[in-house]
Amino acid sequence: MNTLLDRAQHVLDANWTGEATVASRNLYPHQWSWDTAFVAIGRSWREPDRAARELETMFTAQWANGMLPHIRFDPRTRDYFPGPRFWASERVPLAPAGLRTSGLTQPPLHARAALEVSRHLGGAGAGEAFLRRLFPKLAAQHDYLERRRDAGGHGLAAIVHPWESGLDNSPIWDPVLEAIAVPPGAVPPYRRYDLAHANPADRPTQATYDRYVYLATRYRDSGYDDTNLPANSPFLVEDVLFNAIYLWSAHALVEIATVLGEPRDALQAAARRIHDGLLARLWDPDARRFFSYDLRAHSAIRKVSIDSATSLLDPELPDDIVASIAGDLMSAHFELATGQHYLFPSYDLGAADFDRRRYWRGPVWMNTDWMVWRGLRQHGWPAFARELEQSMVALVERSGFREYFDPFTGEGYGSTDLSWTAALLIDVLRTREGAAEG
Repeated sequence: MNTLLDRAQHVLDANWTGEATVASRNLYPHQWSWDTAFVAIGRSWREPDRAARELETMFTAQWANGMLPHIRFDPRTRDYFPGPRFWASERVPLAPAGLRTSGLTQPPLHARAALEVSRHLGGAGAGEAFLRRLFPKLAAQHDYLERRRDAGGHGLAAIVHPWESGLDNSPIWDPVLEAIAVPPGAVPPYRRYDLAHANPADRPTQATYDRYVYLATRYRDSGYDDTNLPANSPFLVEDVLFNAIYLWSAHALVEIATVLGEPRDALQAAARRIHDGLLARLWDPDARRFFSYDLRAHSAIRKVSIDSATSLLDPELPDDIVASIAGDLMSAHFELATGQHYLFPSYDLGAADFDRRRYWRGPVWMNTDWMVWRGLRQHGWPAFARELEQSMVALVERSGFREYFDPFTGEGYGSTDLSWTAALLIDVLRTREGAAEG
């Protein structure tokens, strides 16, 4: 275990810039939003001060309306697409002066990360002081999602681009993207940075990427206007994973307010609305799983994906639904009855559009495994959580700190030395160590 911890720490140290941790030196050389939250949680075990700095650095990129962008660009690194010139945040009055950011957001894991970092900061009120600095920014982030992104009016945040989901290239988005007509000439010329640093067989297809660029261009050219998303956004989805994380962090925000002696009633009501929205809108009682909802088509996106299992992050998820989600994870959709395999593929093993190595279309990812692992532990399924934990460790032992992994062989794909893979393995190992000592 100590060897793995040292190796993971080496990855984080190599990706540290002096103020934050890049996602990876080759493929993702800037600071990503939800990556920052994952990294802060892992770093907090050994370097809580640096973990706190990670989060505070990311929040320097927050817009005046509370939106936390999904990329904070490092001006020393220019070779990336879509880069700061594409997003043109300097032309947006809401964006912070002197910083270049993207114009999209990502799953809001940050309040949960801040709470965990504060618990490791320790002595002389350092944890409380850190939370007091960050609390107004976290509250503004959640307020933005509540005010500007509840496009369906059900308490859930809607995403306007697959990049906001975290599961960028999942087959979940195929029917939504295929329904979008891209006018001739609407996609500006561009050169994909990812294909220069990863195998094209691992990455989104060119047709998919053209739609990504089209959607981002439309949103940018609107001035990132959220005032009438149902009318103006061709892609508008209530996403399971995004809202599961949103809810988990909403509960963390309530805990932070309690620590600081801040009013909690509105925060508790917000968490209740998200919980109710998840159950009323995204839970399918016949299929016994959660599905994301396409607000433009007015229909559920009936694709079997790991995103349903991230609902376990809801601490108030009813026991019968928890059991159904656990049963789904044990089914042929996510586990082989025989033969070598690793837990959990990001998409249905038996689906025609499953791809064992292409980005988010089937490979195992450390961050979705970690979310499911946290959820299983939270809901009292320790044996199942340990089985998942062992698979996560085995993947890194087999292939190193890769971006994602083949669910059958454990071979690593995508970026090497990915920061969140290292950080989340640290959290798994240190949590296991603490449980053994307890």
